[in-house]
Order: sequence, then C-alpha cells, then structure tokens
Amino acid sequence: MTDVDVLSSRMKSRLHLQTKTIGADRIKKAKDNNEDIAVLSMFLPNASAVEENRNFYCQLGDYCRLGDPRHSKAGTKKMEYKTRQWHENCFCCCVCKTAIGTKSFIPREQEIYCAGCYEEKFATRCIKCNKVITSGGVTYKNEPWHRECFTCTHCNITLAGQRFTSRDEKPYCAECFGELFAKRCTACVKPITGIGGTRFISFEDRHWHHDCFVCASCKASLVGRGFITDGPDILCPDCAKQKLM
Repeated sequence: MTDVDVLSSRMKSRLHLQTKTIGADRIKKAKDNNEDIAVLSMFLPNASAVEENRNFYCQLGDYCRLGDPRHSKAGTKKMEYKTRQWHENCFCCCVCKTAIGTKSFIPREQEIYCAGCYEEKFATRCIKCNKVITSGGVTYKNEPWHRECFTCTHCNITLAGQRFTSRDEKPYCAECFGELFAKRCTACVKPITGIGGTRFISFEDRHWHHDCFVCASCKASLVGRGFITDGPDILCPDCAKQKLM
C-alpha cells in the first residue's frame, strides 16, 4: 500500500512571497521591522538632492519608458528596491510590463513579477488538471495533485487521506485493485489483495485467504498443518483417511 505526502508543508503561499511598495509615511516603520520593501519617492529640487539625482540610473537602461535612464527632473517619481532604482512607470512586471505602482510584487532572480504573472510562471500545478495548487494538495511519486484530482484510476473515488496501491504507475483504491488485478481465493472466490497485512496461502496454481484454508470436510484450519488434495478440495490427514476407508 502507498501513502501520499501533504503538499502544504512544502508549498509557499503566494501572499507570503509578495513584497509591497510603500510611501514615505511607512518607510521608517518598515525598515525598523526589517520588512522587504520598495520605496516610492520623488526627485527633489533642492541643492542637497542634486548629487543624488545625478547618480540616478533607471534599471531598464535603454528600455527606459521615459527615453532617458538618467532622467531625474524634480517632481518625477522614482522607485528604489534593494539598492536598485527605476522611474515609477519603469518599475514594472518583467512579463506583462504592467507598472507595479503601489501593488504587491514578487522579486525572483533580479526580476520583478506581478502576482498574476508569477503564479502563471512558477506556481505549483496539478499534474492532472494543470491548474495552480493554491493550498492543500498531495504529492505522489514526486508529482503534485489537487486533493480532489488524486483519484482511483478506475472508479474515480478520492484517494487523498486513504490507503491505496498502484499498478503500472497508476493509483487504485483497494477495492478496484482487488477486483481488477488480485488473485482470487479458491474457497470464497473473493480477491486476495494483501492490503492491511492480509495473509494467504498458495499451493501450485491455487490460493486461499488465511481464514479460508480449511479442511473441506471438518472445516478445521489447515494453516501450518499437512493436508491432502482431493480434486478441487483440500483435506486434513484424518478426514483423508476416513474417506479412503
């Protein structure tokens, strides 16, 4: 039998990854709390800001939306994040090119993503339906599934949280596996699945459940005892002797 692993312990919540842009009123508080932030500010006209403005260079470089990555005219807004700077409208998602503004964003390997594009590109997807797994979910053979998508190959009953087995890399509930693939008991004709540690006995091409392996005459258990075959039946030594007399 096989178990599945719960994905929730290894999945990162999208909200947990998001970084916010904030204005000056929250900058000090955010820094004091060691928050991961992007700071929106403005190029100032006073003399003390001249050197700072002169050193500005928009990270979009030749693709700067203002046409000049060094543009630092007083009154123009700029964004700063982890020592890098952009014009406000240049601070955009690297996929859809939408300006982030004051919305949440997700940084990854020097790129900036809006939440929607990040989810589309990197979020964990169910191997069955290919839709994003936002919470819960299970893994089977190192592949992610929605709990509701992880079902028996034959009857489609949900397997999440249940014990199951597999054949040809496909999961089956115990009942379907028994009906489709298991050996059948010579006595009761029911499947012998081995599920839950079920014991069974095999002799030549016949098989019995542990509890079904009994003398055809006196019904005494033959488990661990000698027996004699009599056509389709099995007999204990005493009953076999009586039959020969």
